[in-house]
Amino acid sequence: MTEPIRILHFADVHIGMENYGRLDPATGLNRRVVDFLDRLDEVVDYAIAHEADLVLFAGDAFRTRSPNPTHQREFAQRIRRLSEAEIPTVLLVGNHDVPVMAQRASSIEIFDTLDVPHVTVVSSPELLRIETNHGTIQIATLPYMVRQRLLTRELMRRMNPEELDQVVTKIMVDLVHSQAEQVDTNLPVVLLGHFTVDQSEAGSERQVMVGREVFVQISELKDPLWDYVALGHVHRHQNLNPENDPPVVYSGSLERVDFGEEKQPKGFCWVEVKRGETAWRYVEVPARPFVTIRVDARQTEEPLMVIQKTVEQYGIDGAVVRLIVKMSPEQEPLLRDSDLSPLLTDAFFAQVNREIDHTKRKRLEDLDPDAMTPAYLLERYLYSRGKTDEEIKPYVEEARAIFTEELS
Repeated sequence: MTEPIRILHFADVHIGMENYGRLDPATGLNRRVVDFLDRLDEVVDYAIAHEADLVLFAGDAFRTRSPNPTHQREFAQRIRRLSEAEIPTVLLVGNHDVPVMAQRASSIEIFDTLDVPHVTVVSSPELLRIETNHGTIQIATLPYMVRQRLLTRELMRRMNPEELDQVVTKIMVDLVHSQAEQVDTNLPVVLLGHFTVDQSEAGSERQVMVGREVFVQISELKDPLWDYVALGHVHRHQNLNPENDPPVVYSGSLERVDFGEEKQPKGFCWVEVKRGETAWRYVEVPARPFVTIRVDARQTEEPLMVIQKTVEQYGIDGAVVRLIVKMSPEQEPLLRDSDLSPLLTDAFFAQVNREIDHTKRKRLEDLDPDAMTPAYLLERYLYSRGKTDEEIKPYVEEARAIFTEELS
């Protein structure tokens, strides 16, 4: 009986993300960049240890289209390990990899230029036939398509953005169909793409998006011709076709970009493919935890103690932490950063967000401040600060004298 072809599918590495990080003296890199590289190391280690027949990278190697040479070096060192292990590796160009101008090279094109053994870079749609240790497999590819390069000037001039999106989507679908027509149905085949499917649940990729978003209907991908659909671009891991005929899977990103991905697991997919038969599973990696701590300290006379007890209920060791404290205006000057920071010393990175409850407007008895005199507003303000009538009187009299003088 023929053994399945073992595939490791991953995407959205985004090397260069430096959110919530500081310089790592040992490497000279931002510590968050080191996080992303550590996750990529785990992918490569797994592929080698489990003797993967093929590695499919579904796009977005870097944070920007023009990564600095250090980040390019770090990515290349890890891809080189796959090459040295003689594991065929397909690198798909994503929207963060594609150059601004068509004449320029993508950020990963260097692997093709240097003809790195066992590494194939795909920057335009094509059907690949790859020889692996367990047989031949076909990979239909759809890298990120730049809409301006798919449309004529005439179309762009006479159509609105929504109509242009429909044209681009049709072009993309036609590109997939044209490859499907070339498939040898006796061999296993995978569709590898970098785009958004209409029913997918987004992660934080919207915050780092490069280029206008175009959606492909899930119905276009539920074709039993494919044994597996390997997708990149959306950071949240998900299978859009639970019936698995075929599995339509976003592997998701390897690291959390921001708090929008706080609850999302991170990892890659391990896929075993035979013609007409696919088994796959999600492999989670130890991504940096993100933790949000919310404290309402308004109704206590000892807000610092309440905050401390709340923080102690969370595991923040090595985490990126966001402490959100709701407090009254009177408490704000009493809760200094120098008091709150020691509570978060075990965190990898911590930030304190203060939400000040400005409910003191209720002291204005639901009246419109714009309809009140300056003297009355001053009086109500001083009352809110705890002043007595005797203390307030000279302030108001002086204020009235100033206002009268200004009017004169």
